[in-house]
Amino acid sequence: MVYMSMRSPLLPFAIIIALALAPSSHGLSQSSSLASTSATLNYHGGPLLSNPASINIYLVWYGNFPPQDMAPIHDFFASLTSSPGQQNPTVSGWWSTILAYKDKAGKPVSGRVRVAAFHEDKACSLGKNIKRPQIANYVKKMIDTKVFPLDTTGVYLFLTAKDILVERFCLGSCGFHESMAVSPRGRRVVYAHVGDPEIQCPGLCAWPYAIPAYGPPGKPLVSPNGVGIDGMIMNIATILPGAATNPFKTGYFQGNALAPLEAVTACPGIFGPGAYPGYPGELMVDKLSKASYNAYGANGKKFLLPAIWDLKGSTCKVLA
Repeated sequence: MVYMSMRSPLLPFAIIIALALAPSSHGLSQSSSLASTSATLNYHGGPLLSNPASINIYLVWYGNFPPQDMAPIHDFFASLTSSPGQQNPTVSGWWSTILAYKDKAGKPVSGRVRVAAFHEDKACSLGKNIKRPQIANYVKKMIDTKVFPLDTTGVYLFLTAKDILVERFCLGSCGFHESMAVSPRGRRVVYAHVGDPEIQCPGLCAWPYAIPAYGPPGKPLVSPNGVGIDGMIMNIATILPGAATNPFKTGYFQGNALAPLEAVTACPGIFGPGAYPGYPGELMVDKLSKASYNAYGANGKKFLLPAIWDLKGSTCKVLA
């Protein structure tokens, strides 16, 4: 294993915003791998996803996902739970930073995440041009028809294939999380969307594995699992911490509740030590494939995961 230290051209602020990937994303421009210690994510008193058993993920595979594309995403979720003897740094070690986020009763975000169920919609029952409210209605239907259980401490994650258009996707957003009330008694559940950016916007939602959409072109890094799928994994790794720590817009965030900086979006474009806007930081590089990554996962997979705002150290914490 070697480390990547080659500098890339700087990106303008617009692309840094896009790379943040928040729900109603707004990014925070950084000049180094550490955020300013004057910045902070404030707790607003609301619930977190703190079920001690696990955060259950309910996946919808919308569109055509070949098995070789689905496997790395399933392996990413499997990697969030620690396994004995796994090589460091690990995906579960990355997630452990989230455990410092606690609710008003002192309960931390769950340290375990698992895929509880999934549903495939290869026929694209909503068509191939989807509005955000349709995603909410789709998830509600999955719950109403008992395809998925009603789980107020889980995340219903709607994943779309590379040829599916979703409102605002690739237009300043690479994914989002929201909540909605469902029966009985109007209980709220969290749902989210992430799409495959390989065709529509790799430079926006799969950087640093694609030439940046804005600014001088820079040489893209080699991806370990494919540009589109690694883009999805990076974006899931942005949306999931935000959903866990700010599920109902009353958790941990900075700024406007409708356009918040959250656990990962407070650290835009930061993946390794020494990062600055346009340069992801020092990463490991596979000797054979030349793929860049910063975490080891299940079934021999390698992933690139973004920095998480560390409440204890008041920094953007990277795997190293």
